[in-house]
Amino acid sequence: MSVTKFLTPVAALCVAASLACAQETKGDSMIPITVTTGETVLTATLDDTPAGRDFAALMPLELTLRDYHGIEKIADLPRKLDTTGAPRAYEPKTGDITLYAPWGNLAIFYKPFANSPGLVRLGAFDGSLEALMGNPTVRFEQAE
Repeated sequence: MSVTKFLTPVAALCVAASLACAQETKGDSMIPITVTTGETVLTATLDDTPAGRDFAALMPLELTLRDYHGIEKIADLPRKLDTTGAPRAYEPKTGDITLYAPWGNLAIFYKPFANSPGLVRLGAFDGSLEALMGNPTVRFEQAE
């Protein structure tokens, strides 16, 4: 058997395994949600990951956000989320919805930040976060 004939099936298996792994962590479907504060409804999308699905399972969920170091809005969650398969660290971007696993709290970034151990991306807002400035009470719901 030639090496070329052997490598083709092996390469195909490697590609298939890589795609399966990517789908395990990112998924091919996203979870649309709404975040309501007062009369304003924001849209966001959660990643199809164990943590994203577990956060969606808590909805409807009402939380009061508070500012943390002028970079993010945080709130305590009612329980820890499933972080199975999550990367060890994440570098958040503006609009990211994350979990800070060591504390078990939600963190919504309105400014980018450094790669942070224990930070797990849950999803991201689809637009402006202006309505979240201040310390609003917000309601997270899965979109219909």
